[in-house]
Amino acid sequence: MPSMKVVNMAGKEVGSIELSEKVFGAPVNEAVLHTAVRAYLLNQRQGTQSTLTRTEVSGGGKKPWKQKGTGHARQGSTRAPQWTHGGVALGPKPRSYRVSLNKSVKRTAIFSAFSSKVADNDMIVVDAITANEYKTKTMVAMLAAIGAKKKALVVLPESNPFVIGSFANIEGVKTTQWNTINVYDILNCDTLIVAQDAAKKIEEVYVK
Repeated sequence: MPSMKVVNMAGKEVGSIELSEKVFGAPVNEAVLHTAVRAYLLNQRQGTQSTLTRTEVSGGGKKPWKQKGTGHARQGSTRAPQWTHGGVALGPKPRSYRVSLNKSVKRTAIFSAFSSKVADNDMIVVDAITANEYKTKTMVAMLAAIGAKKKALVVLPESNPFVIGSFANIEGVKTTQWNTINVYDILNCDTLIVAQDAAKKIEEVYVK
């Protein structure tokens, strides 16, 4: 069972926490992580790209010249793909890029993501991340005190507008809640900062 020290916002060690082996000490399955990240990125695509075919381009109703005797290649419309201002042949049309993953794959991926951060010592547990006002300077000081790298993901136990707003202007830092965290964001950060209560809630959901 992984054991991690717990620090406060000043970077001082205030205790330790025993993390679930199932969630934070699982074998890292790189193939499943790849599948989960690919699915996440595909699901972000809107799929609204569209080009006009020759039937959708305006104009071109008149045959540009007679069929025979001109010396030109025969043409039926000036809106064919080979013409300037013509339609596009085989261009993209609106489509869905949606990819679905089954529950076991999602769970394996999230366990692998958390475990990889613990194994690489890129996860920091903070006893509480609080703010009573919008103060970016306070959060910058906290990140420096706990030794966070430039690209950080902060996981909160609940929505706190002061905390979220204070982190919002810090480049490379993203905030999320324990119940909306995803594999891509975990892997995409250099440092995973988890509030102690958020870690407990994650374990309550996944350790069954």
